[in-house]
Amino acid sequence: MHIVIIGNGIAGITTARHVRKLSDHRITVISGETPYFWSRTALMYIYMGHMKFAHTQPYEPWFWQKNRIELKQAWVERIDTAQQRVMLAGGESLAYDKLVLATGSRPNFYGWPGQDAKGVQGMVSYQDLQAIERYSEGLERAVVVGGGLIGIELAEMFHSRHIPVTFLVREESFWNRVMPEEESAMINREILANGIDLRLETELQEILPGPDGRVRAVRTSAGEEIPCQFVGITAGVSPNLDLAAGTAIETGRGFLVNEYLETTIPGIFAIGDCAELRQPAPDRRAVEAVWYTGKLMGPVLAQTLCGTPTPYRQGTWFNSAKFMDIEWQTYGTVPVVPGADEPHLFWMHPDGRKSIRIAYERESGRVRGFNLMGIRYRQNVCTHWIEAGTHIESVLENLGAANFDPEFFKQYEAELVQTYNQQTGQNLRLRRRRGLRNMLAILGA
Repeated sequence: MHIVIIGNGIAGITTARHVRKLSDHRITVISGETPYFWSRTALMYIYMGHMKFAHTQPYEPWFWQKNRIELKQAWVERIDTAQQRVMLAGGESLAYDKLVLATGSRPNFYGWPGQDAKGVQGMVSYQDLQAIERYSEGLERAVVVGGGLIGIELAEMFHSRHIPVTFLVREESFWNRVMPEEESAMINREILANGIDLRLETELQEILPGPDGRVRAVRTSAGEEIPCQFVGITAGVSPNLDLAAGTAIETGRGFLVNEYLETTIPGIFAIGDCAELRQPAPDRRAVEAVWYTGKLMGPVLAQTLCGTPTPYRQGTWFNSAKFMDIEWQTYGTVPVVPGADEPHLFWMHPDGRKSIRIAYERESGRVRGFNLMGIRYRQNVCTHWIEAGTHIESVLENLGAANFDPEFFKQYEAELVQTYNQQTGQNLRLRRRRGLRNMLAILGA
């Protein structure tokens, strides 16, 4: 059997690796972007000089031949589902028995006047990075449009080269659709402290090209004209669905898939950013354009491809990122606004750059989620507490078990317990068991 995978990102490559672990099937991975799989989350660090492109490749070049995974650098133009062939640019085609669409996402462009000017660029692909590098030569000011994770990464990239940045965010506070008020305000402060010109409640109205066709300025919703030579478009991403054209593959926002990640055409599957679950879990999105999600889907799909149909379950949500110098981790469900029946226990360090938030059910006491800024907790411990329905007070008493490398990082469990006691009138005490022994006890190992 020949399994063809379109896309060499984390979703496609994880699938290929696990298919090889389970079978001797022929595997071909097609990507026009790069010849080898690389870590897309490291995109910014190449530009910042922290890494070279070669450093972002998790596997040596010999890995692919040794594991009999064929890599083909080519752009796919269309799919002939009737003949089960992938049609490549240049006229070549490739037959498949099963096909995996791992085509990822692309930046959203919303039809702004002037958006086709030179120097207007998203940041998703390696080609995007190369273009940003070219436009950075002699750059006097950049404007970044959109208040998401890619936006703040792009702003930090220019900041690392001492290129002035204006950051346009249409919301009244950065990422406040995802972050509770206090954490969102913390990120605002961090952006401003790094000298970035943050403009909240400000939208892009128009991009103004110069005589040479390159952007010379932008006009905002406030009527202000901001001179610049580069505009980074980071107003979210959408799944790459071009390959569905002319086929019976049903799409919504992404390629619509069932619980086995199969599209409306038997034998064709979608995975990662481009997949849209028909029946997502409660409190989860149908499309989750997150690195972790693609990595988790891969081993599950490999089972199905190799003859053991296995449904994909979204499980407990988790994500992480870095906002300039503040790390963020989240596990489970943490609503932006606490509900009457699901209060939040929140503590912030006096320096305003570290915080802990735990969401829990008022009546049952069971913990629902964690939101951590500038503080690390172990994923396996937090996930266990959420999935086991552990009571908030039991979590607080044993919070030291979640600490990540406590010998290197200061711990704030006592402050959080004190905050809980002040809010509830309880007299809870933190158990002082530490280290591996405590963690194993919590996990029941």
